[in-house]
Amino acid sequence: MATFVLVPGGWKGSWAYEAVVPLLERAGHAVHALTLTGLRPDDDEATVATANLDTHAGDVLRLLDRAHLTGVTLVGHSYGGMAIAAAADRAAGRITRLVHLDACVPRDGESWWSSMNDHFRQLCVSGAAATGYAVQPPAGGSNDPRRRPQPLASFLQAVRLTGAVDRVPRREFVYCSGWDRTPFAGVRSRLLVDPGWRVHEISTGHDAMHEAPETVAALLLDE
Repeated sequence: MATFVLVPGGWKGSWAYEAVVPLLERAGHAVHALTLTGLRPDDDEATVATANLDTHAGDVLRLLDRAHLTGVTLVGHSYGGMAIAAAADRAAGRITRLVHLDACVPRDGESWWSSMNDHFRQLCVSGAAATGYAVQPPAGGSNDPRRRPQPLASFLQAVRLTGAVDRVPRREFVYCSGWDRTPFAGVRSRLLVDPGWRVHEISTGHDAMHEAPETVAALLLDE
């Protein structure tokens, strides 16, 4: 039995994986889907204003501690790739597989902001204009009413990596090729020539978990 910890992308919570979780559980695996600090419905303004990338890495680590998890497959979608990289670097060997699902794959000192293209940086700037500390969900694409403002600091903080994340035994990147303005084409090119990474490609839009949950589950189950 495998243990999966699923981390959502920006503006989303555990429900982002709602179509994938039952497929993994039906196959007999343990699944934990997270909602990160600042994205929970009852989080107050102070919590949103102070949450950053370190906070979100801590969310993952606290789950590992609380549930006594080892041998974990850690999955991150989009911004969630930042959080899982930071968490895995600090997880003291408890992560055995990383899956960056159309997600950031940061190097030390990089941030979501530095990993994005101009289109997404502009969405961030305009989305944060109202409060200065929270980025409103962008119009278009997924208009799910459950989306929440994303803590701005989580997008801006640079990740601190010691190199321990590079010792995770199995590291994978899933490139979703079926959408315009993807900021991840360069990540795909970089990892294709890195022998430490396995690269998959699926012809879905960015929200592959909703568009093709069976395909995503099959990748996670290594089918």
